[in-house]
Amino acid sequence: MAPRLQLTSVTLGCPDAAALANFYARLLGGEPNPSDPGWAQLSTESDGGRFTVNFEFEEQWTPPVWPAEPGHQFASQHLDILVDDLPAAVDHALACGARLAPHQPQESVRVMFDPAGHPFCLFL
Repeated sequence: MAPRLQLTSVTLGCPDAAALANFYARLLGGEPNPSDPGWAQLSTESDGGRFTVNFEFEEQWTPPVWPAEPGHQFASQHLDILVDDLPAAVDHALACGARLAPHQPQESVRVMFDPAGHPFCLFL
């Protein structure tokens, strides 16, 4: 019989854990919890339950390129964020410090970049 396993969080590598945790706290709400200079955590709660994002300092950080290009660091994961008003969510993300990706592959999704360069999607 297999032991109980429960996925609780995702960890993003970055050049500044506290700064990225603060960005996502402004974007999503919640209070970041930096535990040391190389680690921070943000837990958010919504109707869908609780989700935690961890931020870990990476000394050799290279921002990913999206969409992927041969010979460049690519995004091996991204966060998907459900919104109820896409234009308002994009404006909010921009005000928090995100950038809009030049390439937008779908009408009901907006690909954004956080301050460290990770892509994330706002979607309806």
